[in-house]
Amino acid sequence: MSEVTWDLEALYADTAAWEADFAQLRSKAEAFAAFKGKLSESPAVLKAAIEASDDFDRLAEKVYCYAHLRSDEDTSIGANRARVDRVSSLLSQLSPLEAWFSPELMAIPDDRMQELLNAPELAFYRRSLLELLREKPHILSEAEERLIGLLGDVLGTPDETFSTLNDTDLEFGKVKDENGKLQSLNHGSWHRFMENPDREVRKKAFHKLYRQYRLHRNTFAATLDGTVKRHVTMANIRRYDSALQASLSNDNVPVAIYENLLAAVRKNLPALHDYFDLRAQVLKLDDLDMYDLYAPLLPDCRKEYDFNSGAQLVREALAPLGTEYGKLLQQAWSQRWIDAVCRKGKRSGAYSGGCYDSYPYVLISYDNTLNDVFTLAHELGHSMHSLFSNTHQHYHYADYAIFVAEVASTCNELLLSDHLLKQNPDDHAFRAYLYAHQADEIRATIYRQTMFAEFEKLIHDAGSENIPLTADYLSEKYYELNTAYHGKNISADRDIELEWARIPHFYYNFYVYKYATGMSAALKLSRGLLAGDKDKQNAYLGFLKAGDSKDVLDIMRDAGVDLATPEPVDSALEFFAGTVANLRRELTLTGVI
Repeated sequence: MSEVTWDLEALYADTAAWEADFAQLRSKAEAFAAFKGKLSESPAVLKAAIEASDDFDRLAEKVYCYAHLRSDEDTSIGANRARVDRVSSLLSQLSPLEAWFSPELMAIPDDRMQELLNAPELAFYRRSLLELLREKPHILSEAEERLIGLLGDVLGTPDETFSTLNDTDLEFGKVKDENGKLQSLNHGSWHRFMENPDREVRKKAFHKLYRQYRLHRNTFAATLDGTVKRHVTMANIRRYDSALQASLSNDNVPVAIYENLLAAVRKNLPALHDYFDLRAQVLKLDDLDMYDLYAPLLPDCRKEYDFNSGAQLVREALAPLGTEYGKLLQQAWSQRWIDAVCRKGKRSGAYSGGCYDSYPYVLISYDNTLNDVFTLAHELGHSMHSLFSNTHQHYHYADYAIFVAEVASTCNELLLSDHLLKQNPDDHAFRAYLYAHQADEIRATIYRQTMFAEFEKLIHDAGSENIPLTADYLSEKYYELNTAYHGKNISADRDIELEWARIPHFYYNFYVYKYATGMSAALKLSRGLLAGDKDKQNAYLGFLKAGDSKDVLDIMRDAGVDLATPEPVDSALEFFAGTVANLRRELTLTGVI
């Protein structure tokens, strides 16, 4: 079983080693705090202060990384959860020892600050200093920053409560499959049920899962309301116009990019509705329901891949990224980055996680479906992005912007889809299956995530107007959005109004829109890679290696995508329409329609 679990001992050989580093955190924070009041003395002192800050942050990330990875292996183990709580609590306690830096930097007179910025000693840090100074209007006094730091652990309580309830306490029971055999319903098996060809199985699983969310809807509403209030309150405290602006500010992304995405997707909803028409036609349903959206159009073409087969498929599909990429990718297996086992208590979902001093680990509950193969490719895209960035950038600039975090992962999925199509040039049924999967991925990543993004904006706008986010309010607004996005051809089961309660990304502070912009960028980049253009391959690897060494929009322009314009999103939605046309053609060739 070890070959499908990750090797966290590569990060810490045992808990004693972790405890030793944990014990160093306070002294490193104090070493940084020793520079308080001295930043303007000389370029050398400011440089040393930045290095001390990085030294503390790097160790803190390593200590926290191990704790949360161990906890996510089994969220029901109290000792693992306690380790995360200890780190979070200590970092909150130590935050006053860091809170002074930004206010003191902002207080340096402009003339003196310019002298420091022009000093050779600070040439390497000039970019990050300018980024900090850009945030000058939003930095508070030292005392205020200290208070906010002290509240960090407390303010995260709604998120922690949601995670505990959703991942550990909820029990969904079992559902009979098409053969009458009881199968466990959980976060890991949810997609398998939704992809079941038997509509009654899908329907029963759908209602059984949402029955639990309906029973706990008020608690979930309270946790989401608490998180939104935190985002809105912090934006107000830091003098941003909105929680959205505050969230985008870290990546220097204009609010207009977010709003343009919502407008572009709304404009292109007819293409999505056309796809739903085709689905209804193939499934021979007068009206689709929400539990029909992942039903296989060609169930006889359903294929399963055990973990080793899926891994090999991913490696082959990523060949267009070149030999350098391929050699490094092999380390995911030789170094055991991946925890793929389905088990109770394991954190739901999938992610790539790690730190500068660890492997870029992958958590996935692999259940042998084609969707799991795509998820594996997706998360390895994140991990490889981290590996390239960490390898080619100093720690100070290695952490790439969240705005582009989904580009590499989504590009991997697109390469996998193309590889599978090329492997099966004459199998029209399987090609239709693959085009359906591709259409579903674009639907889920651009249309669905944009719907999520619109919901996030809606609830944060409501929060800023002091509208209580009750379960009834959230359900009503969520159902209205579903109706608008899915169109008249879907008779949405009322239980879908509760989907907001089970989406962890709503706690991530305007993260989901990045899936949509990321796929839009990835579609353009993947076409260049598949064309075999060496310059575009090098440009893509340059993007992976860039980390945070330049402004994020400039990094993407260097790679060949201008995300400040509507062109990438418009092109992506045109590609979606083309995918649906290809699907219709293959279905016609098979005689299905």
